[in-house]
Amino acid sequence: MTPQNSYFDGLPADASPSVLLVDDDEVNLMITGQALRDCGFVVDEVGSGRQALDSLARAAPDIVVLDAMMPDLDGFETCAMLRAMPGLEHVPVLMLTGLDDDASIRRAYEVGATDFFVKSPQWSLLDGRLRYLLRASRIREELVRSRARLARAQDLARMGSLEWHPQADRPLGRLDLSPEALRLFGLAEPTQSLRSVLRRVIPSERHALIRALGDLAVRGTVLATDVTLNLVDGRRRIVHLELEPATGLQGTGYSGVVQDVTDRRLAEDRIRHLANFDSLTGLPNRRQLIWRTERALDHARRLGHLCALLLIDLDRFKVINDTLGHAAGDELLIEVARRLRACVRHSDQVVDAPIESAGVRIHRTLEAVGRLGGDEFVALLPEIAQAADAERVAERILKALRTPIVAGGQECFVTASVGVAIFPRDGESVIDLLRNSDVAMYSAKSAGRNTAAVFVPSLVIRGRDRLELDSALHKALERGEIELHYQPKVDVVRARVVGAEALMRWNHAGRIVQPGEFIPLAEESGLIEPLSYWALDEAMRQCAAWRASFGYAGTIAVNLPARVLERAELVDRIRGCVHRHGVSFESMIVEITETGLMKDIDRALAVLERLRAIGVRLSVDDFGTGYSSLAYLTSLPISELKIDGSFVRGLGVAARSAAVATAIIALGRSLGLEVVAEGVETLSHLRQLRAQGCEIMQGYLFSPAMVPVAFERWVRRGPGQGEGPWVHEHAA
Repeated sequence: MTPQNSYFDGLPADASPSVLLVDDDEVNLMITGQALRDCGFVVDEVGSGRQALDSLARAAPDIVVLDAMMPDLDGFETCAMLRAMPGLEHVPVLMLTGLDDDASIRRAYEVGATDFFVKSPQWSLLDGRLRYLLRASRIREELVRSRARLARAQDLARMGSLEWHPQADRPLGRLDLSPEALRLFGLAEPTQSLRSVLRRVIPSERHALIRALGDLAVRGTVLATDVTLNLVDGRRRIVHLELEPATGLQGTGYSGVVQDVTDRRLAEDRIRHLANFDSLTGLPNRRQLIWRTERALDHARRLGHLCALLLIDLDRFKVINDTLGHAAGDELLIEVARRLRACVRHSDQVVDAPIESAGVRIHRTLEAVGRLGGDEFVALLPEIAQAADAERVAERILKALRTPIVAGGQECFVTASVGVAIFPRDGESVIDLLRNSDVAMYSAKSAGRNTAAVFVPSLVIRGRDRLELDSALHKALERGEIELHYQPKVDVVRARVVGAEALMRWNHAGRIVQPGEFIPLAEESGLIEPLSYWALDEAMRQCAAWRASFGYAGTIAVNLPARVLERAELVDRIRGCVHRHGVSFESMIVEITETGLMKDIDRALAVLERLRAIGVRLSVDDFGTGYSSLAYLTSLPISELKIDGSFVRGLGVAARSAAVATAIIALGRSLGLEVVAEGVETLSHLRQLRAQGCEIMQGYLFSPAMVPVAFERWVRRGPGQGEGPWVHEHAA
């Protein structure tokens, strides 16, 4: 007989299934065994039920062929016993019987037989029946494995299945839940009424879910939604529910899945929060602020009311950050954020989509303080009655910041400059309002900080001019637009020039830009350092030129800002320019303001000592306007004090000015320092200063600052030979 190994799909062509053949009739056992071998089976033959059980205890075959009628243990008893053996619960068992009656068939199935076969010499039928059983067994095994994998996957994915039968006798229908679905809903019984499951849904979402289920039942669409469940232990779980019409269910039914998405939703909410809120302060970030402002402007356009944007910039925050460290700076920013939040009706709701609500609800949703970055904050007032309302909020913010803040274990005082822009007066878009509030904020800083300024159009013109100057200043040096003008320092007793002060001028677009306009820009942009080094070199070059031209023997004073004085390379720079132009170190005087000198006196002292060691003289400019300590003054290697022009102009007008000038002259004389009065404009100034013992002066009474050629002519003519009332005063 030709083996029919491929009789059914699903069995490999080279398969040799193992069969345990059990029959007490040796002839039948031999004939049947040989027939099965001819069909391609591997046959193990035993003659009794006991022997079959012993063989099965050692190894399990692919299929058991069992004679029903045997002495001792018949086939029915043997089948029942093998089914009780571990691992043999599902092995296919074919019962061979000569009894063609319903009772034997029912009994065969009752004891666990897979199928039965009436004894017959038609071995092809037996072969087909065995292979069908093997195929069914393997399909069943695959199904069991697939279900196990599915159950494992559902367990890992926290997903369960369910079926909804709306027409069931229970209220709102019946739900059949898988074990994982039961766990997700926190229920015990696999069959539940829909109402019992809905009780688990939080009240705010329950009615929406009922409406969605109603639409599903009426329209036969697909339901896909997230719902939040209240568990018995008080915890909340977010599940994703999907239902669709199902075929094969009794009546109208729906099948679907339910999955635990709590962790995913929490992660999404966290990502959403990080995308919209500042991680340090917890305030809305730039992205969220722009979204809110756009929604507020849309709302204001529809209803015709005003909207305000306040830009808040902390004053001198960098000083605190650099002095106490970034950790202390972060502490300060967190406390500032808390105080600013208290100044408005702050909302932490994420706004990233159009808002349909109106009135006070949208106001509460949008109003907030946010952080643009660094030490810049923004307050959004989405609905105000008049501009004065925004100004009152600005004053409230300034007042809230006046109380000292403890940061890094130290009490700090922080102020802010606030710029206010009003919609639609000051801009129709978010960009316009941010730009104009920024312009107003800088106006508040220019006014002395710790104040608020409301945007006006004239600020844009000043800001544009400032920006143009700032841009042009970056190329001023390479274009040769920076010049040094020189104002003579005169010994009024001997009527001779003893030196000059080099004053920087900017020849830009056909006009001379005064230092008061561009020096602050240079300090902000960092250009002050290259400008200062250029001034040092140019002054020494001019000094060498004058010496060669007319034997100039005076000094040239160059003003340096505090940040340049702190640079370690300053001494090498000065040494280089002096050697390069062949002049002496004594020809240079470095001038620094009293306030600049006191910013970091210890660091400046080390540089000043090195300058004195090489012969460079130091002059303290604007003396009397700062808060220098006399103890420091006696230890500094300075050689000159310059009386600030404000005190000189007050001579004969304000008694205090005369007293300060007298005190400075006396102080300089007692310390052995040369005292220079600047800003001398009248004979009265000259007479009073000379009466107090001040001999070196500079100012418009003698000459304004001049270009090098004019200065040379003025010196060649001689101070005592020119015209002017001070000349006659000297002669007298």
